[in-house]
Amino acid sequence: MDNALRLQYLEAMGIDVWLSRASMPNGQPPEFEAAIDDIEPETITSATDNWDDLQAEVANCTKCALCTTRSQTVFGSGNKQADWMLVGEAPGQHEDEQGLPFVGNAGLLLTEMLRAIGLTREEVFITNVIKCSPPNNRDPHVNEIESCSSYLYRQQQLVKPKIIVALGRVAAQTLLKTNEPLAELRGKVHNFNNTPVVVVYHPAYLLRFLPEKRKAWLDLTHAIQTFKNNEG
Repeated sequence: MDNALRLQYLEAMGIDVWLSRASMPNGQPPEFEAAIDDIEPETITSATDNWDDLQAEVANCTKCALCTTRSQTVFGSGNKQADWMLVGEAPGQHEDEQGLPFVGNAGLLLTEMLRAIGLTREEVFITNVIKCSPPNNRDPHVNEIESCSSYLYRQQQLVKPKIIVALGRVAAQTLLKTNEPLAELRGKVHNFNNTPVVVVYHPAYLLRFLPEKRKAWLDLTHAIQTFKNNEG
């Protein structure tokens, strides 16, 4: 991405220039209120689980009808031992074609959101609640989410991140087992399998609704603070 386009994305988010973690005052973003919710996982991961077996299992999955319409599964990408794990709702058409999460314009914005807090896509692990693209880019159905739930849980167990960032309403509600709206979930610290969860707007939503983009920076600074609190 050229510098002019990068600056355009950052300006849309209300950020003048990208900031590394070291450049923030005292290395700390502003304090935010935290509320911890205990979410008990329902799926137990085998002690012998490994990435190759899990990825092969996902690639050959036929648990729901999406297996008949997908081009390929979208397992996830990035650092398999990352401190940060980002979870979206579902692959779209471009992701289905390339087999990678968050490509296209939403993916470019996500890359810049990470850059704004001093991270790269190679440093984090990015995946989705479900691993197949729903037709016509619709929201995942409940049975599709349930069919994929064990895969996401097992990914989290293997990565062992220090923080999970839920990208958008569907990802947040799925991880937290709640029907609360996104507005009520932002600005707090939640919990998934003993890992802190911070909820942010989905990049695709931010591209459509300009007034919300400045709030994205507040969400990101909240995520930084939560990570620092859990780093020790």
